[in-house]
Amino acid sequence: MQRLYFVIPTVQSCRMIVNELLLARISDKQMHVMAKDDQVPRDLPQANLLQTSDFVPAVERGITIGGGTGLFAGILAYSFQSAGLEIGGFAILAICLAGGGIGAWIAGMIGVDVPNTQLKPFMPALNAGSLLLIVDVKRSRVTEIEEMIKNLHPEATDHGVEASLPVFP
Repeated sequence: MQRLYFVIPTVQSCRMIVNELLLARISDKQMHVMAKDDQVPRDLPQANLLQTSDFVPAVERGITIGGGTGLFAGILAYSFQSAGLEIGGFAILAICLAGGGIGAWIAGMIGVDVPNTQLKPFMPALNAGSLLLIVDVKRSRVTEIEEMIKNLHPEATDHGVEASLPVFP
């Protein structure tokens, strides 16, 4: 899956694009609309917390740091077996997984309150009253969808494709 970004100047134009994407068999679950102060009309698919916050990258960082810390703690505990602490390979794995889980949980709680850093280039347009349409499509349909929107709606500004779509959303 690839994530496409389009800045659209009016709500009416955004409605038309969303309807045309629905006719092109793009599910409303694959479309996310953002506006200034979350003022998206109810008939448009509103972006949720996964698109508006830094939750997913924070969880990824938390798993990595927490898992690494858990692995280090497990190996450290294993090295102190002479002090009467009995620990094996399964315990090291369990400590590593627990560290990753705790790291993901804590980082996720922090990431929910941080605005999505990938949306920073779009903030001036959103503050000026435009809408941001995010569309998640299969790689094989990227060109088709970009061309369709460009041809039917020249007022919509194509802002490219995200390199890779996160697994979570």
